[in-house]
Amino acid sequence: MSSGILVIGDVRGGKPTGATLECVSEAAKLVATVGGQVSAALLGPGAAELAAALGRYGASTAYVVEQDELAVFRSGPYADAAAACIAAADPEVVLLPNSADGREIATRCAARLGAGVVNDVTVLLPGEAHLRATHPCFGGSVLAEKECLSALQIFTVRPNSFARVETGGEAVVVPLTVDFTPSGVLVRVVDVVSERAGVLSLEEAAVVVSGGRGLGGPENFAVIEELASVLGAAVGASRAAVDAGWKPSTYQVGQTGKIVSPGLYIACGISGAIQHKAGMQTSDIIVAINKDPEAPIFKFATFGIVGDLHQIVPALTEEIRRRKAAA
Repeated sequence: MSSGILVIGDVRGGKPTGATLECVSEAAKLVATVGGQVSAALLGPGAAELAAALGRYGASTAYVVEQDELAVFRSGPYADAAAACIAAADPEVVLLPNSADGREIATRCAARLGAGVVNDVTVLLPGEAHLRATHPCFGGSVLAEKECLSALQIFTVRPNSFARVETGGEAVVVPLTVDFTPSGVLVRVVDVVSERAGVLSLEEAAVVVSGGRGLGGPENFAVIEELASVLGAAVGASRAAVDAGWKPSTYQVGQTGKIVSPGLYIACGISGAIQHKAGMQTSDIIVAINKDPEAPIFKFATFGIVGDLHQIVPALTEEIRRRKAAA
């Protein structure tokens, strides 16, 4: 009989992502109601070296598939491997980070296994027979409460929605070998280009500094990058800045870009249109800097500064630098 929760994790930069650890921690809380145990799965070469550490966050078992077909992400082989982990764990609930890879795996496994799937979940609560998931929709203006009515429930979880809690322990690592479907390996990855190699990930960052059309031009992102540097923050951009060609799409924060939820989000020269709001509104503290006092972002920002960002941001950077030097 199916029971328990399986977390299928992401690996970035040689370690499980923060969103993966959040899912495992939340699963450890939920099993008290759902029943069963928490298990986790990591896919790709080297996964076994990382998997045991998931026990510190509540996983009792870690399934790993390390075959060469998983050396780079391809949706077919990764879905095959994930389905094999689901078959081995026989869970009632599967959680994945709401990354591009996580959504691809979730929807493919749901179609293959006849399961319900809810993407971009921010809250999970026990229901009478199924988990109740809160899912922001319509640009974040509506919070919908949904349930998967199938025997197997699959959810992708928005990063930074749950706390990471270390409970101690070490997971028992269970290696699996997968027979990949022929159609799944037809695609060959010729090259992988990382435009932001060595740059702090937006989804993982505790602080994000973003620039918008109010910067006036791509050269003025230098003031954003300098502030981000002294804060140890990631750099983001609004859709308007990306559409103007000032930054690549990998920097875009918003409904059609990256969904972020850092402890501190600083928006510089960003009006706060609903598309951008949907991508950052769950940040703990939002600081808006804009010369337009009627900018929509001031309606939901924690703190607002009305003024010229070209004067305010450099002054803020210097003050932070001065205080850090004096500490």
